[in-house]
Amino acid sequence: MPTWSVPRRPCRAFGLLMLVILSFLVLRRYLHLEPGSCDHEVVQRLDWRGLVSPWIRHRQSGLHTKGQNFMLEDSTFWILGGSVHYFRVPKAYWRDRLLKMKACGLNTLTTYVPWNLHEPRRGAFDFSGNLDLEAFVLMAAEIGLWVILRPGPYICSEIDLGGLPSWLLQDSGMRLRTTYKGFTEAVDLYFDHLMSRVVPLQYKYGGPIIAVQVENEYGSYNKDPAYMPYIKKALEDRGIVELLLTSDNKDGLSKGFVPGVLATINLQSQEELHLLTTFLLSIQGVQPKMVMEYWTGWFDSWGGPHNILDSSEVLKTVSAIIDAGSSINLYMFHGGTNFGFINGAVHFHEYKSHVTSYDYDAVLTEAGDYTAKYIKLRELFGSISGGPLLPPPDLLPKTAYESVRPVLYLSLWDALQYMEEPTNSEKPINMENLPINNGNGQSFGYTLYETTIDSSGVLSGLVRDRGQVFVNTVSIGFLDYKRKKIVIPLIQGYTILRILVENCGRVNYGDNINDQRKGLIGNIYLNNSPLKNFRIYSLDMKKSFLQRFGANMWSPVPETPTFPAFFLGALSIALSPLDTFMKLEGWEKGVVFINGQNLGRYWNIGPQETLYLPGAWLDPGINQVIVFEEKMAGPMIQFTETPHLGRNRYLN
Repeated sequence: MPTWSVPRRPCRAFGLLMLVILSFLVLRRYLHLEPGSCDHEVVQRLDWRGLVSPWIRHRQSGLHTKGQNFMLEDSTFWILGGSVHYFRVPKAYWRDRLLKMKACGLNTLTTYVPWNLHEPRRGAFDFSGNLDLEAFVLMAAEIGLWVILRPGPYICSEIDLGGLPSWLLQDSGMRLRTTYKGFTEAVDLYFDHLMSRVVPLQYKYGGPIIAVQVENEYGSYNKDPAYMPYIKKALEDRGIVELLLTSDNKDGLSKGFVPGVLATINLQSQEELHLLTTFLLSIQGVQPKMVMEYWTGWFDSWGGPHNILDSSEVLKTVSAIIDAGSSINLYMFHGGTNFGFINGAVHFHEYKSHVTSYDYDAVLTEAGDYTAKYIKLRELFGSISGGPLLPPPDLLPKTAYESVRPVLYLSLWDALQYMEEPTNSEKPINMENLPINNGNGQSFGYTLYETTIDSSGVLSGLVRDRGQVFVNTVSIGFLDYKRKKIVIPLIQGYTILRILVENCGRVNYGDNINDQRKGLIGNIYLNNSPLKNFRIYSLDMKKSFLQRFGANMWSPVPETPTFPAFFLGALSIALSPLDTFMKLEGWEKGVVFINGQNLGRYWNIGPQETLYLPGAWLDPGINQVIVFEEKMAGPMIQFTETPHLGRNRYLN
């Protein structure tokens, strides 16, 4: 068996050996592949009944290149891949989505690994529940899919800060995605932990991982020529032995290439296909061609249109890519949902945060339903598969539950007494540097800043991303990227000034990722004089946050509620729970929680008009529904069987 060195962990080699053996035993029990597939032929060739050492000997070559072809061992291999992100799909539905991928004629799953979710606090790792990466990869193997892993550390993925943890920004000199010591030290510790889980899942050790991507689209960032070689070495030093890839769009191809790593391209239009032959050939000679991301649709941003890409156009481009002799990965095959506050943002000419749905106009809908794209692509892949495809699984049923009328209410101002003690500070402190969360600051949600003023005038300052301003409990408007000043009306005596600031999503792509601190950034001024003496409340809206609100704290909903406020209702389900979509008609902007699970944001500016509610997160009987509304509440919470994303995308 190959050996490798792991810095700072002298006992890792023995632990990894044990994981390799356990991985072999698990895979031997669970890996039942379809006869006739390339996966099954390789497994037959490897004789799973043998001893460990000859079994590993038969898996020495792995995925590699030979001229213009990919080879898996001694057989030509064509990557037909699709992206599904385990962290965007309820764990109970992983199998459904992967079976639909296999039935579409694909042979390879690709997924990102989000550092910010797996290490929410420095040195505290979470690979449980919906973040169980190993279970997801092994399930893919069981279903008969190979895996290309994209572990970052930066992943873009339209996720907050491109998947980098916000606590990195506590360092005022932080230079993300460079060899800056503060960044590489954090990456090293994260990779130490992550790769101890990944290494046994590699092909050469019996797992389904046939390739690993080095970072993500670095050519478009390109701030440090030493960075990509560092990431490559960091992977190899920790035992990554499979084929390494880079992935760049047309603007970054020339700068993202790393010697010894296969370059691949990301694109959407047929006009870019010439780059497959001309540019890739010029930088790396005769090598297999691969479109690592063929964008099957696009993400949506609040206040913008719902982006769609016609299924006929998708079929034409995918056919052209295959006709060009290229392997392909469909990004996305199934997008899923930005549950909670994980969505990212872009900020080029203006700041735009991404919606909760990551439907992406992908091959499967947000809820895993088939589309015209699925039907057409399945026919295409079936024609080149060399054998019959698995029948597509039945759709998961949907329902429209009876509307829920919230009956109880708790204003934010009344809720403050039940929260943890605020941070007292002479000056405002941004979210990431708040002395909370065991020194890791606040990553997501809202932060409330309070101070006392004794005069009216013009309030100004940098608010990231959106701050609702209150005089006592009366809202007087918002501060954000466009509105940097607001007039404080005439007041009498000492008055409480409150600013409720929301992190709407850190930028996930672009040159300004180092500038993604949230909250009040620097001083806030009244008539050009800095305000002092703040009380700062962290409203991260985690499960533990909501659990502070006991039954005796709620009151009946008044005729004229004071906002912002929490509204409580009950969804009653008699039989087995089914998927549904929540529609908050008459509500303006806020967050929804079901049984303590954060479904994500809603906002009446669209394009998203419904929130996906997985039946797997509901219980027979009574389900708790809490809505945090910033400004205006509707009378009911409605449910529907179909989503509303600005246009019915089932027909395109």
